[in-house]
Amino acid sequence: MLWRGQLCYHSVDVEISILIEGKFAGCPDKKWFQKIAEKVLTAQGAGDDVELGLVITTQEKVRELNRTYRGKDKPTDVLAFYLTSDGGKADFPTPPDGARHLGDVVISYPQAVIQANEQGHPVKRELAILTIHGILHFLGYDHEKPEARRRMRSREALLLKSVDGELDEC
Repeated sequence: MLWRGQLCYHSVDVEISILIEGKFAGCPDKKWFQKIAEKVLTAQGAGDDVELGLVITTQEKVRELNRTYRGKDKPTDVLAFYLTSDGGKADFPTPPDGARHLGDVVISYPQAVIQANEQGHPVKRELAILTIHGILHFLGYDHEKPEARRRMRSREALLLKSVDGELDEC
């Protein structure tokens, strides 16, 4: 059992597919995103044999996805497309390799830059926040109600501290 403010680290076998759609000035490489995502999944005890996708793309693409899948015709920073239900059980049969695909996180790099500038912190920090946020959605966190939002924000802050060393690397 995890206590508030405690992170559990044990090795997990994860496969993270990363796609960076475009050339963005100052964008970290795939290796950096891999480290962030692995640390989050490990700290959250995501289990063995998990997979997820991470896409870094344009503001226009994220706006299109937001309009198509959420009915909101406006840009946003991060979208999480689940392949599991809230309980983490697959909504489809488990593949023969036994891997559990959580879903895909899609991040608008230009929106991350805007938000980093507004918050007065580095773009890498904002990208880490968005990556953490998207992954937490797959693991049962939400922010629709005030108590759930406090719980998610608290966990995001704790996980962000755990990846601080990665923010300056790569």
